[in-house]
Amino acid sequence: MNVLLIDDEPLARSRLRRLLTELPETAQAVVDEAADAAEAWALLRAQRFDVLLLDIQMPGQSGMELARRLAGDPGMYHPAIVFVTAHEEHALDAFGVSALDYLTKPVRRERLAQAMGKAALWLRAQGGVEPTAPAAETVYLTVQDRGGLKRVPLIDILYCRAESKYTTLQTAQQQYWVDISLADLEQRHPGHFVRIHRNTLVSAPAIRRLERPRVGSESLAAGPDMIAADASTDNGESDVGAWTLHLHGVSDTLPVSRRRVAVVQALLRTAGSAHK
Repeated sequence: MNVLLIDDEPLARSRLRRLLTELPETAQAVVDEAADAAEAWALLRAQRFDVLLLDIQMPGQSGMELARRLAGDPGMYHPAIVFVTAHEEHALDAFGVSALDYLTKPVRRERLAQAMGKAALWLRAQGGVEPTAPAAETVYLTVQDRGGLKRVPLIDILYCRAESKYTTLQTAQQQYWVDISLADLEQRHPGHFVRIHRNTLVSAPAIRRLERPRVGSESLAAGPDMIAADASTDNGESDVGAWTLHLHGVSDTLPVSRRRVAVVQALLRTAGSAHK
């Protein structure tokens, strides 16, 4: 699927691009950008786009005028149009130019997914190529890196930690910062992330060993072949005397709240059974 983002606000284009990379339906889409209608028209004449995410109020020609110009030119390929605007009053005009959907800013991920689903159905009806869902190893998260955007494979992220105003993502080589909450990450990728503390998620495949709190001078460790005793009688989140989790790929050790220990133990038991 080829998508063209048309908006005079760079931040709005950046947000839409990030959301598209996080949707399974569009994670592999080829995305181009235009800052106004004139730039968009030049791109539309040069190549074929399947979907336009089109702002309405822009300097020069408006998005509505661009859509009418496109509809009135029989020599142009007519892509699916989804308007993205801060103004609700243009909705009737939008559907008058056969727009598939009308999204208001700030765009929610769920609404964008719904709109792109409509676009996929429209493309299928038009005989276009239906986008295919990417394999698990091609799922990415988009992060800020050195003043730009970078796509980091989900499988590379070993753990996520909530800070005061942002979330840190840790890979084996680097740390990134994103404005996505832990709850959102946990909901989007339940098969990958496991919560071990109110402020920490870890990659389930990266879990190596669970270490029991020290008793005197001794400590016990739990791995796939040795599971520590159940600690479910204590449901605290305190880090004092906390269980400790070791991950593959990093030397960091992470505290596990006592109420989360049973979940980690179950994962280790499953891993142990799979290796027998």
